[in-house]
Amino acid sequence: MVLRKVKEASYLTAENYFRYRAILRFFYTQHERMREFIFPGEVFLSLKEVEGFSEYTEDQLQLDLNQLVEWGNLSPKQEIGSARTIDEYKKKRFRYQPTPYTIEFERLLMEMENKEESFGGALERTQFERLYRLIQDVEEVVFGQTKKQDEEVNQLWEDVQTYFKQIVQNTSDYIAYINSEAVEERMQTEAFLLYKDQFTKYLREFIRAMQSTSEQIKSVLAELPEDKLYPFFEQVCRHKAQARLEEVDVTNERRPLEEYTGRWQSMQQWFRGTQSYGKSEAEMLLDRTSESIRKITQVVQRMGERHQNFRSRREEYLYLANWFTQLENIEEAHKLFATAFGVEHTRHYYLQNTRSENLYEEEWSHTPQIHITKPGVRQYREKTKSGAVVDQTLKRKAAREEYLKQKADERKAIEQYIVNESIELEQLEKVEPSVRHIFLSWIGKAMGQKDRTVQTDLGIRVKVLLKDERIILRSDDGDLEMPNVTFKIVEEKGKKGHGA
Repeated sequence: MVLRKVKEASYLTAENYFRYRAILRFFYTQHERMREFIFPGEVFLSLKEVEGFSEYTEDQLQLDLNQLVEWGNLSPKQEIGSARTIDEYKKKRFRYQPTPYTIEFERLLMEMENKEESFGGALERTQFERLYRLIQDVEEVVFGQTKKQDEEVNQLWEDVQTYFKQIVQNTSDYIAYINSEAVEERMQTEAFLLYKDQFTKYLREFIRAMQSTSEQIKSVLAELPEDKLYPFFEQVCRHKAQARLEEVDVTNERRPLEEYTGRWQSMQQWFRGTQSYGKSEAEMLLDRTSESIRKITQVVQRMGERHQNFRSRREEYLYLANWFTQLENIEEAHKLFATAFGVEHTRHYYLQNTRSENLYEEEWSHTPQIHITKPGVRQYREKTKSGAVVDQTLKRKAAREEYLKQKADERKAIEQYIVNESIELEQLEKVEPSVRHIFLSWIGKAMGQKDRTVQTDLGIRVKVLLKDERIILRSDDGDLEMPNVTFKIVEEKGKKGHGA
């Protein structure tokens, strides 16, 4: 399949789209009246009656027509024999015919303009019944129970495609309409209660009809795989070929058969589903329709509960008051009050954190906490006291000495693994966890360098060489599977290593 740029659609978004669309709309109107070739004079007189074309000239019209011819929207045909003057002959009088792309664009635009902004569609159960009868007719033709001419077979195929297309479009549009925001808002209004029963009945009757008819359609389609329909499709192709004057391209003879087979497979998948996607579109349509009924029921229930909350509770209070009068003492009255209205004074307790991981431990077993309640205002700030500057020299010196001692210990631990200015991990039987952490940090830093060379915290430069095989690096806290690595000591304290 070769996709090309559709230049015929340029007139819809061009700078002077208003003029181009008015011109082509006139050509489309005349095409629907079975007038194909139109003179520019007819177009000009028609445009003069349109608002906004009062200053429009014939020269501008000719330029616009030439542009539409260049885009492929119009096909010119020169009129020589009908020239009445020499000037008309010299100007090469033309009549113009709209191209198929233009007609389809305008037909689509007319349909979209006539539609409302909301989704349409409907759940017509009779369409399923008609499609079922048509598929039965196809089955009789395929299995030789009925003989039909090519013209009759073609009409039967067109009817099947028409009803199937209507079913797909109407159902998908109607489901989109039900789930649209406008319908969601309408369901929340009081007026929805007036026609909710009729709406629900409409959906339920469709479900009942479709459940029976779709199963019948599936059973017939199961007996009609596409390979059995080749003679049927060949009759359709023969009939359509009679309406064409062109020569039949041998290389494209099977293209209509492939197209019809693809359409039949689409119908099979819509009703019967596929192994890859599970449920068919027909089953999903039933599920969505049932879900719409459940949604309506829930909306009505919520609206009923809302009405229930606003209704007068006078009778209930009178019954409760009579109950109170029949109690013998105040203690029973307190219990009834607490049951009906809850605790009179509720206390809220605040806990800073959970002091135990045991879910079954009671709060009374913990020691009390002191909670300081702060004012809930934005301007509140806790009081602070000015602190003295404390000399931290000794503390910093101790921290520095501890850090240097740690690095010296790490260097000493590393040096015991260095052999001939290198460390071969595959030669090491076991390493300390701290040493393994140092090795991994070297590898991580080296991955960010092009030459895989890093300056370590121990004062040495190390070049990391990765090998393809993998090894097990053993430590006291576990074993680590990792790539085989060799560390080369490139430079130490300004001196070149032997392995550089």
